[in-house]
Amino acid sequence: MRIVFFGTSSFAAEVLKQLSRSNNTLVAVVTKPDRLQGRHLHSSFPPVKETALALSLPLFQPEKASDPAFVEQLLPFNADLFVVVAYGEIIKKNLLDMPRLGCINIHASLLPQFRGAAPMQRALMAGAEETGISIIAMTPEMDAGDILAIESIPVPQEMTLCDLEPQLQALSVKLLLRVIEQLDKGTLKRTPQDHSLATFAPKLTPEEEKIEWTRSAQEIHNQIRALSPTPGAWCQLKLGNELKRLKIKKSIIIPNETAPPGTFLSFGKEGWIIACGKGALKLLQVQLEGKKTMSAEEFTRGLHISISMQL
Repeated sequence: MRIVFFGTSSFAAEVLKQLSRSNNTLVAVVTKPDRLQGRHLHSSFPPVKETALALSLPLFQPEKASDPAFVEQLLPFNADLFVVVAYGEIIKKNLLDMPRLGCINIHASLLPQFRGAAPMQRALMAGAEETGISIIAMTPEMDAGDILAIESIPVPQEMTLCDLEPQLQALSVKLLLRVIEQLDKGTLKRTPQDHSLATFAPKLTPEEEKIEWTRSAQEIHNQIRALSPTPGAWCQLKLGNELKRLKIKKSIIIPNETAPPGTFLSFGKEGWIIACGKGALKLLQVQLEGKKTMSAEEFTRGLHISISMQL
């Protein structure tokens, strides 16, 4: 089957890599343009671009994929199918109508739950006990098409984004190859979504990265694991006379502690425990501004100045 792949993120790059090892023919890859990042404005490649170049695949980086001039560029590839994974743009009808077998999208949630840009993070933030992968037939409305395949996995309380993403990548590839085979044979079944059950997963904002210790331990723990390892949930520490940002990468909940939020209940060889609005958190892995990630035990052992939490 002749496939044009649309994607941008590291999640999409891994799916592209695995799809390239199948019996299908990747005729082109479409990703977002390079962006300038950091204080020195270095050009940053999308992860999918790096993978496409490594695989020597024809690569396109339009500002808008649905621009009529770009649509004309895709016509000669005579694609049977478009596969879209975390591309970062709503695909419009002029593109959706191009391939012989239509356009399908891999979405990292159990649709209609968590439609939108950040389904994995929002599921973790919400404390979902399960999530999964949905493959849908694309429509102009965001993540609203008929379900072609869906499968769930459990989400343990300790699971972080770093743990969840590779599991969903592997599941994506398995379901995608099954859907492509069924499309080719004409045996694919479609199940309409119940739009009344839809929930949404908007892009995360920088404001959501800051920890507010007045919230419950459960809420903060979910925030930490949804943002780990990057961008990282953070709080401020006063180290001597300096304010420093501390990212917390892993934690566990201590349910029955009661103290003013932000209080250090323990800071030493017994572990680092901080009171929250309800319950407390034991920190397991942290990263101080300008330093590498380390265990909370290493951090507390190496600290020889006064320290306090800034709410």
